[in-house]
Amino acid sequence: MGVSINVSAAIGMACEAFLYGVYCVLFITSIVILIKRYRLSNRVIWVANCILFITSTAHFALVFNHFYIALEYIPFSEFGDETPGMMGANLLSSVVDLVGDLLLLYRCWFVWGKNSYVIVLPLITALGGFGCILPIPSLLLTIDPTSPVPPTAIVPLTIAGYVLPLCTNIMVTALIAGRLWYTSRIPVVDEHGKPMILKIAAGGRPMMLIIESGALYMVTQLIFVILVATGNPAEAILSYAGTQIYGIASTLIIIRVGLGISLEQTVLPTTHIEFWSQT
Repeated sequence: MGVSINVSAAIGMACEAFLYGVYCVLFITSIVILIKRYRLSNRVIWVANCILFITSTAHFALVFNHFYIALEYIPFSEFGDETPGMMGANLLSSVVDLVGDLLLLYRCWFVWGKNSYVIVLPLITALGGFGCILPIPSLLLTIDPTSPVPPTAIVPLTIAGYVLPLCTNIMVTALIAGRLWYTSRIPVVDEHGKPMILKIAAGGRPMMLIIESGALYMVTQLIFVILVATGNPAEAILSYAGTQIYGIASTLIIIRVGLGISLEQTVLPTTHIEFWSQT
């Protein structure tokens, strides 16, 4: 017997509640770091950080309100059904996804020495994915307003709305990870005066790459796309919890770079590749 959409939605709500608590701690930490370390920090980072948290908070509030109403007024068997409030929550999730993508693109732009050509294609796919998501609420209201999963007629558009941001995540993750790996190879001279490459033997280096490249973001998006494409009810879990994961992944990047322990800051102090603009 498969897991019902109601059970998946309830599990997703519980996971989101836990992750939102984690996100609150990380957000407060990032704000403290931004204030202490960068009094004249780039406004883009401040705005993106705040938008991510506010939008994620609004998403959790809508989901919790839906849960409360389901317990108080309607049969819990209808908890997984779509409502106007949950449509709004789904749209907020897409906004968080877009802002997270833009933050990753901003980081990629800095890591690649402010080369705008590098981020053109990922930016197009990110905006294209958000454009596919925007008409879905109105289409859902027309076709089947209470459908707990996307109706068959709009599944292709729904999949496109998630696949395009996934393409953005894959491209940006590869670009950032590749650049960080390249800049982490320190050029030195051996005892014979010959140039060589000294790789950093740091146990936490793989984790640094995962966090700073947005790989966590990409894996979450990949799993969600697979669940949506296969019509698996478990998609409800990531539909709720994924919103907080997007925010957490972005905030972890902000914290690491803000603390000055980013790969490109610690490995090559002479390289002018930074995440922050001090102007």
